Amino acid sequence: MKKDSQYDLNIAKLASKTHHFAFELGRAFFEQFEQNLIQDGQLHADVELTKTDLLITLDFHIYGTVRLTCDRSLDEFDQPIDVRHSLRVRFGDQNLELDDDVLQITPETQVLPIAQHLFDYIGLAIPMKKLHPRFQNEPDENPDADTKLIFSTRQPGDPEDDDEGTDPRWDALRNLN
Repeated sequence: MKKDSQYDLNIAKLASKTHHFAFELGRAFFEQFEQNLIQDGQLHADVELTKTDLLITLDFHIYGTVRLTCDRSLDEFDQPIDVRHSLRVRFGDQNLELDDDVLQITPETQVLPIAQHLFDYIGLAIPMKKLHPRFQNEPDENPDADTKLIFSTRQPGDPEDDDEGTDPRWDALRNLN
């Protein structure tokens, strides 16, 4: 990722109270990251930062659309995104990521970069199966089946286990276990 101060919050100059930040996330934002998941989008991010002496709480609300490619038809479509997420930042003796939602920074830290967090929250909101809206209401062929059989070498009518016609040398090899 390229360094971009537009998505860095200067926490050293902030007073201990609640602050509001707004970001517009488009093609230029997604080009900062070396990835192929999202190439374009029109999103708005509202970040509410509450600073105290011991803790910083960031509440993210990201909404808009991202441009995705359908897994079935390879057509591009706009996927709506509306995600809310919280991040806690505590002060400690070194910079660490303690959990997905908890960071530790040193008290001397001047700037808190949030671009990667914004990107991660957007990425987590994208469905695993990216389907164009025209395919989303189609019923599954067999909703009770856990998996689909794509290819089988068995012919219809073949017995499941045909041990009668096997070569005895193979039977000897099976007994080597």
